[in-house]
Amino acid sequence: YLYDNMELCNLGILVCMYSGLRIGELCALRWENILWNEKCIYVKETMQRLQNTDTSDTLISKTSIVISAPKSACSIRKIPIPEQLFSLLRMYECESSTFLMTGTKSYIEPRTLQYRFKRITEKCNIYDVKFHSLRHTFATRCVELGFDIKSLSEILGHANVNITLNRYVHPSMEQKQKNMNLLSELLIVR
Repeated sequence: YLYDNMELCNLGILVCMYSGLRIGELCALRWENILWNEKCIYVKETMQRLQNTDTSDTLISKTSIVISAPKSACSIRKIPIPEQLFSLLRMYECESSTFLMTGTKSYIEPRTLQYRFKRITEKCNIYDVKFHSLRHTFATRCVELGFDIKSLSEILGHANVNITLNRYVHPSMEQKQKNMNLLSELLIVR
């Protein structure tokens, strides 16, 4: 569906599927954060909707969008871009100071992106899937493909590999069987 209906928002969803970006990181991503020479995404900001602390003035919105550095230093990182995704990004490249998701100086906020993602998944007859599932799926597929956990942990922006292993890696029974079959070479059958 994403390829058949390619536009910047759908391209952004593909970026998450193949990089493990968080929704706030994607929403804050600008074209200048695509490091073309290095074929990397430079994650240095995140976007979130925060509660306003001043509740005395009824004219002030209860929440506001904030773009800031990520909470931890580990979340500031460079993520290598897979070749196919790199080619897609090149095809849709916009002015460097614009947001990746819109190609303009205006952004899509995380809540709006979640709504759009829900509509897309429902069109594909996929229900009850959260945007964050893309991150889980990315991490699980990387493990299934044989990524080393340390590299994956750094790509995801985790402080240590335990976070990666405990939160995002969900091996299938097929993967467990494949791993156990590695022991077959050690068995001597008489």
